[in-house]
Amino acid sequence: MIKKLCIVLLALAAFNIHAQEGTTSPYSFYGIGSLKFKGTTENRSMGGLSIYSDSIHINLRNPASFGGKNIIGYNNESRPIKFTVGGSHSNTTLNTSSNSQEASASTFDYLALSMPIGKLGVGFGLMPYTSVGYKLESLDDSGVQTHRYKGEGGVNKAFLGLGYLVAKDLKVGIDASYNFGNIQNSAIEFLYTDDGELIQYQSRESNRSDISGLNYNFGVTYTPMISEKLQLTTALTYSPQSELTSNNERTIATIVINPSSGQEFPVNDIEQDLEANGLKTTTLTLPSKLAFGAGIGQPRKWFVGAEYTSLKTSNFSNPIFSIDNATFEDASEIAFGGFYIPQYSSFNKYWKRMVYRAGMRFENTGLKINNEPIKEFGISFGVGIPIGRAFSNANFGFEFGKRGTTDQNLIKENFVNFQLSLSLNDRWFEKRKFN
Repeated sequence: MIKKLCIVLLALAAFNIHAQEGTTSPYSFYGIGSLKFKGTTENRSMGGLSIYSDSIHINLRNPASFGGKNIIGYNNESRPIKFTVGGSHSNTTLNTSSNSQEASASTFDYLALSMPIGKLGVGFGLMPYTSVGYKLESLDDSGVQTHRYKGEGGVNKAFLGLGYLVAKDLKVGIDASYNFGNIQNSAIEFLYTDDGELIQYQSRESNRSDISGLNYNFGVTYTPMISEKLQLTTALTYSPQSELTSNNERTIATIVINPSSGQEFPVNDIEQDLEANGLKTTTLTLPSKLAFGAGIGQPRKWFVGAEYTSLKTSNFSNPIFSIDNATFEDASEIAFGGFYIPQYSSFNKYWKRMVYRAGMRFENTGLKINNEPIKEFGISFGVGIPIGRAFSNANFGFEFGKRGTTDQNLIKENFVNFQLSLSLNDRWFEKRKFN
């Protein structure tokens, strides 16, 4: 296992060397950023489907998956310790009605460990939850720049979960997450002389919000065999509404802008008194979430399923940074996906033991700008490659999709996401067979 952990650390280092902002979406301008965590590489390769779980992969979206029964291949003694790490890279084309631009970002996605304790299982880990990363400029009808907006940061999530095997095919679970992070944004309104030249001094408003808070997630799975070969899988997760505390700062600065490079040089800073306006410490609502789905398949051979997710994002508001033309409505997502394994137990045909995954999803993000709902679509493919001798594997995933629209002077994103993860399994507590 030590060698495997070394591989994981090297992979993490590679992701961090190239990582900058976790997103390049201009829609991360709104709320607390774009939702970053959408499951493991295995989930995302099946359209984001999170209802399926097995004994060798960690399902981070349903804590019931941490529990389970022993594995026959391990002499019916235990389940393996499961360790997973993942990262992704995205290439995005941003389109307006008259222009387009390329952007890319690489990011660390998750790090988690799951340990069996009889019928009980414990899981814990770390992942980005939302991400902010945008650089926007607005022009007037004559093509003159009027505003510049920049933002970075996001919210991270550290979690601890428990899963328990209640009956032969029934598991329940709960996890608690501590959310933390900060979001920084700035806005400049450009002023010009009567001759159309940029004046020497401009004003910049900068905001910083340090965010923290707890939330909980409950899960259940029921996986009975409905025939000699076919297994029904049903799953449900629910996260109640919770609150995040935001400690805020706002600064107004006089700046000088280099006309050739666009670099900003502050001349002086004045910190605003947010306490007087009741904005020094504010409360953000983390919306409740309900997801349920079902699927059917042959264990260790194939699986197909569907899942519906609903978020009460209409309850969200950010008092420190609100936009007049942006509102939130309830969000929803429908996902379809599955996998196929040619021959799980093949010894002489390596490719037959590979896992082939595919799926698609349709999402209403809950964000409305200029009264236009922002929707997202993705179609995904993936493959799991066995490594080592203890059911470990490397997982690769691709997703092609689009977000937004060019209607109402908005931006349409066409994106290609590449995901990579390592799912490592080993036994740490084995009974001695000989004394």
